[in-house]
Amino acid sequence: MDAMFEGQSGERLRKAALLVVVVLAVFLGIKSLGELQGLRYVGAGIAPQNIISVSGYGEALSVPDIATFTFSVVSLKPTVAAAQTDATAKINAVSDYLTGAGVEAKDIQTSDYSVSPQYDYEQGVCTSYSCPSGRQVLRGYEVRQTTTVKVRDTSKAGDLLTGVGSRGATEVSSLNFTFDDPQKVEDEARGKAIADAKEKAEELAKQLGVRIVRVVSFSENGGYGGPMPYYKLDSAVGGMGGAEPARAPEISVGQNKVTSNVSITYEIR
Repeated sequence: MDAMFEGQSGERLRKAALLVVVVLAVFLGIKSLGELQGLRYVGAGIAPQNIISVSGYGEALSVPDIATFTFSVVSLKPTVAAAQTDATAKINAVSDYLTGAGVEAKDIQTSDYSVSPQYDYEQGVCTSYSCPSGRQVLRGYEVRQTTTVKVRDTSKAGDLLTGVGSRGATEVSSLNFTFDDPQKVEDEARGKAIADAKEKAEELAKQLGVRIVRVVSFSENGGYGGPMPYYKLDSAVGGMGGAEPARAPEISVGQNKVTSNVSITYEIR
């Protein structure tokens, strides 16, 4: 055995064997260190066996700072081009009114545009011998453009609803009050829900004679509630065939309620 390591060949063999031992030792050391770092403490990564789950509810009330509504202009003409030209004139008149009333151009957005043929049904003249079937007769083409408006001064909502009607809009609806930045109200509702759940968990742990260790899981469901007025213009009021101008409706902004329902699971010992 010793003869293997004699001479120059033996020296090279000893160095090679030593190198293999060093490389193997380094490899095993790195692997062991990685495993130790992965196990920060005994039981890490093991799903807890003793848990309690509680739910919490919270709500926050706040006055909305944004109003939104939609309006449509409709034009029926013998040709598509004529209907589009008429609808464009109406929508431009309404848009000019809105921007003149302080609504920014970025807050006026087309949400739907359609062109469709419209037909009348004509029944054939019946004789003593037969009654021919009726037929569809093209009445013209209808262009409908729907626009969504965001109003940042909610006190103007009623006047704007009436104003768009007197300038060619035939349908105004979906008035809704909301928040430009709902995050603050949502955070408030969630905070109350978490506090409610935590209080329940602490009381439950006290009754069970255990202590809370950590949060294992969390989930949330939220929602909005509050006044959602609906307003639709009558084609017989001012600006659309009526003899007297329409009065601006009284719009109550009220408060919107934001709710949060949370479920929290705690590990206990």
